[in-house]
Amino acid sequence: MFDFANQAYTLLIITVVFGDLFTRVIVGNDGDYRLGNFLWSVALSTSYLLVVICAPIAGAIMDYTASKKRFLFASYLLTVVATAALYFVAPGYALLGVLLLIVSNFGYSIGEAFIASFLPDLGPPEDLGKISGFGWALGYIGGMASAVFVLLVLGEVSAENFERIRWVGPWAAGFFLVAAIPTFLWVKERGKPRRRPPGTGYFAIGIARIRSTLVDLEGHRDLAVLLLSTFFAMSGIYIIITYAFIYGAQVIGWESSVRTLMFVIVQITAAIGALGFGFIQDHLGGKRTYQITLLMWIAAIVLIYLTPGIATFLSAVLGTPVQAQYVFLVVGIMAGLSLGSCQSATRTLVGLFSPLSRTAEFFGFWGLALKLAGFFGLLAIGLLQALLGLQTAVLFCVLLVAVALFASRRIDEARGRWVAEHAPAD
Repeated sequence: MFDFANQAYTLLIITVVFGDLFTRVIVGNDGDYRLGNFLWSVALSTSYLLVVICAPIAGAIMDYTASKKRFLFASYLLTVVATAALYFVAPGYALLGVLLLIVSNFGYSIGEAFIASFLPDLGPPEDLGKISGFGWALGYIGGMASAVFVLLVLGEVSAENFERIRWVGPWAAGFFLVAAIPTFLWVKERGKPRRRPPGTGYFAIGIARIRSTLVDLEGHRDLAVLLLSTFFAMSGIYIIITYAFIYGAQVIGWESSVRTLMFVIVQITAAIGALGFGFIQDHLGGKRTYQITLLMWIAAIVLIYLTPGIATFLSAVLGTPVQAQYVFLVVGIMAGLSLGSCQSATRTLVGLFSPLSRTAEFFGFWGLALKLAGFFGLLAIGLLQALLGLQTAVLFCVLLVAVALFASRRIDEARGRWVAEHAPAD
């Protein structure tokens, strides 16, 4: 249910609505929206950097104090309050928007690592792929549910419709607030707190455990390689997630009806991909499933770049105009199938490679890899699009995902699971 609830934030604020609103309306057109795109990248990359700093320490403290649920609740409230406040971000208040984006995305992003740390407690290892895939699929259903009000009531992203579309922040916050309640009512904290050594603060304990984890990663080399691969993969994927609908508005020049159709296509295919690949992963293995999704991502990114050219080519061959926005819809199917499946696969592998007594700490490092990827990827694309334009800059994602695929070749799934299962109790 937390996956169901928090998708309202990532979909409505990061992916579909507020990113387009911020770059095109709140910041405005400076020729090709490069300033708005750059500020958008700076805001999100800063929030990810903050997560990189805080998540490992928080994960270590949560494992020591058995307080995963309390940390998750704090991140949830922070996200809800800051997201609701996005209502006050109007043209001329871009810096306020940057600040609230940093705070809200920090809360949402660190909460992702917190909720993921519950995964190993939800079933036996052989079922974690299905469980993770189901959660991710349910998240995309939550995204669709949260977007109905925006699509039917708030309308299009435009300066003329600003007074209505600005309510997207409060609506996303309200949906998250209500839909996550079952998580806090019924999910149990299964860890057992340990007594704090006299004269030692939790922050010092957290730092010490991080040092210990970094040393232990030498013994968990498959997890370390997975985190390295995940860093490069998610650097590219975060760019696509964050800029897909901005790309559609600025490069493809789609109509609002096509934007709505793309939203529906991506949500449905992402849910199918996450759920379907969850079952595939339990039979084919996490590593192979992960690699298949990376290959799908490379194909999708290349097609995103080629969309205008494909439309021109088809128009010449068919002798009738073919609009790029409709070609982009077909590309959206490939991207959607890759979206949830790739992230679900990495989440499951981390769960399989993590000793049960240190799940929050190891998932904290998974969150670190993801958010460091977000920081690096979004900052890089912000600078590249300012120099080369958004369409050309997207090709950078192909390189990132290709490096991730190459690195994944060194993962030995059976060895990683054995090391986790035979790790000494903490």
